[in-house]
Amino acid sequence: MIKTYDSNEYDVIVVGAGHAGCEAALASAHMGQKTLLVTIGLDMVAFMPCNPSVGGPAKGTVVREIDALGGQMGKNIDATYIQMRMLNTGKGPAVRALRAQADKWQYHEHMKDTIENTPNLTLRQAIVDQLVVEDGVCKGVITNTGAKYHAKSVVLTTGTAARGKIIIGELTYSSGPNNTTPSIKLSENLEKLGFKLRRFKTGTPPRVNGNTIDYSKTEEEPGDQTPRHFSYESKDVDYLKNQISCWMTYTNNGTHEIIRDNLDRAPMFSGIIKGVGPRYCPSIEDKVVRFADKDRHQIFLEPEGRTTKEVYVGDFSTSMPEEIQLKMVHSVAGLEHAEMMRPGYAIEYDVVEPWQLKHTLETKNIKHLFTAGQMNGTSGYEEAAGQGLIAGINAALSAQDKPGFTLGRNDAYIGVLIDDLVTKGTNEPYRLLTSR
Repeated sequence: MIKTYDSNEYDVIVVGAGHAGCEAALASAHMGQKTLLVTIGLDMVAFMPCNPSVGGPAKGTVVREIDALGGQMGKNIDATYIQMRMLNTGKGPAVRALRAQADKWQYHEHMKDTIENTPNLTLRQAIVDQLVVEDGVCKGVITNTGAKYHAKSVVLTTGTAARGKIIIGELTYSSGPNNTTPSIKLSENLEKLGFKLRRFKTGTPPRVNGNTIDYSKTEEEPGDQTPRHFSYESKDVDYLKNQISCWMTYTNNGTHEIIRDNLDRAPMFSGIIKGVGPRYCPSIEDKVVRFADKDRHQIFLEPEGRTTKEVYVGDFSTSMPEEIQLKMVHSVAGLEHAEMMRPGYAIEYDVVEPWQLKHTLETKNIKHLFTAGQMNGTSGYEEAAGQGLIAGINAALSAQDKPGFTLGRNDAYIGVLIDDLVTKGTNEPYRLLTSR
């Protein structure tokens, strides 16, 4: 057993530096609170383990709400995009949505730089194993090295690292996203404190080498030349004209036959995967089974940045065995000779049932403890960031013994998101949609 030792005192501690944790920590620091942001790995600050993009239907509105409330996501993507595009321009204004393709490495670096240069904010690498709870009040955290940090409020944003398990065919192993260290003991501690947890699942597609794609067999998807921005502070004169195109191709009957012939090895159907996956972002094998009448599905080839050849094979999420994934990739027009740089995978992780939260995102049974992001059962960077901002604001207010801040359903998309979570809960990874 590792002996604990007291370290610095803080007003607010944020655990996890994904999209929720970054917004929470920045909000707290901007409100004058001495804030500690703890993350398992400094290389994963605001990292995009799945699609390197921001925005889209409903999500684009959330990013602008974050910006209006003083958050960072809109400014960060405006500084690091490789393509900006308004979707659904042929439809009514309610469903038009701004979406940006990010340079995933620049996005991470720019956010990390912002955090490191924000007054009142300390960034530290550590694994939090336990909460310090006294008389029903959270008063700090204990790390795996025995460091004990005290605070007036704590925000948990563990993302998909909480008892994370990666699944590729028959292979399963304990891991956070992108083969990072998982968080194991914090989930066990939350269960001991009386929290109800459940397992969700998400996944990513393979990445292929862009030099090995035959783009002549695909359809180009260029960015907009008309200036677009997520942040209200961004200027038209800074709009990037030299954008990088995405490309579209399709699966075919050959792809579907490979999938159907190997369903016995698909973790989604063999029983290996126990967690509930996102209905609105299904794996390609799930699509082929659920929509058996369709002879093709769209595939988007999305560059991951300016200084890498990795291309994200969008809408091709899979947890099939690696050799089957390679056959699937090679069956798609334009990808016949594509070199797979990373296989797709599914990841299972723990979530806190969100009906255990107040509208401020403070937990009902432990005071001064807040949770935000995917650990509340949502999917997507934008939903996570919106929750993180609200949790960070309220953690800072709680540390000052001030009343909480909430958004109603009639105030913001973020208000709809949080109200849905805390009043209805969710039995699948929740995605905000315009129709909600």
